[in-house]
Amino acid sequence: MGYLLRAPARAMGGSVVAHVVVVHGIGQEYVGPESLELSIAPGLRDGIRLAQGRDSAADLVTVACASYGHLFLASDTRSWSLPPWDETDVEEGLEAELLMAWWEQAARVDRAVTGPDEPGTLGGAAYGASRLLLSDRVRAALDALSGSRYFGYVSDRMLIFALKQVRRYMTEPELRSAAQAQVAALVSDDTRVLVGHSLGSVVAYEALCAHPKWPVTDLITLGSPLGIRRMIFDRLDPSPVQGVGVWPGGVRRWTNIADPGDIVALVDRLADRFGARVQDHRITNGVRMHDLLRYLTAVTTGRTVAEALSGPTGRTVAGVQ
Repeated sequence: MGYLLRAPARAMGGSVVAHVVVVHGIGQEYVGPESLELSIAPGLRDGIRLAQGRDSAADLVTVACASYGHLFLASDTRSWSLPPWDETDVEEGLEAELLMAWWEQAARVDRAVTGPDEPGTLGGAAYGASRLLLSDRVRAALDALSGSRYFGYVSDRMLIFALKQVRRYMTEPELRSAAQAQVAALVSDDTRVLVGHSLGSVVAYEALCAHPKWPVTDLITLGSPLGIRRMIFDRLDPSPVQGVGVWPGGVRRWTNIADPGDIVALVDRLADRFGARVQDHRITNGVRMHDLLRYLTAVTTGRTVAEALSGPTGRTVAGVQ
């Protein structure tokens, strides 16, 4: 089979017809859905080709991207200028806890990062003792992460912005609903796969739970923080039942793909939180362990998408075998 022409994700009139909807993570505040598709859609199709070979029908797979990053900005903000945030602006609770968890994970997977309990850093007893001590510990975490392979190129302001986005999504109901609405606007009768990366996996999961009658058969989570206790897992909507997360809507399969060294995801197994039906797979993304395109172009991801589109009885969607 040679290359086939790809059907457009946006049909006549601007309506979206997508077999796969991808929900991005943090760091996409200044791009819209069509801009995201320029890299995400080819990346996903490349993953299918790597899994199936050059004769695959990957070009027939239509992809749409749910864009919600703009919700974290004022409507007229189109610059990279952020408030002059520093260690005193990291709030107690979710923001500080998540930052410390990233620090601990970075120290586990990167020898260049000094751990929080190693000599020269503030010990665990100092954490939370006072606002002054919290600021000191936050400063130590920011300094340590600046030397990590993943966060080394991220400024303090951008890292704090990321913390605040997670906190806002998990604690502000209106923003939460607005983000999920961006996903709902793209799901059509043709949509079979929902792919969520990083915080986008939380958005995708909760959207599926809220719409159990969607035609989506497969949820694929990439570098997902859904398994992080207290900060994410215990704050989900719907709430876990007796320590087990609710199955997401009407999906038949849930595949979680993670790099064990992913500093942001922290937990690489979701079956431990959501039950044995979740299929966990580990891959290696190198120094860009949390990068969406690395996840999308992985053979494991490509194979999973292709299998999801082939249908449970062999009836193919978009010609994917």
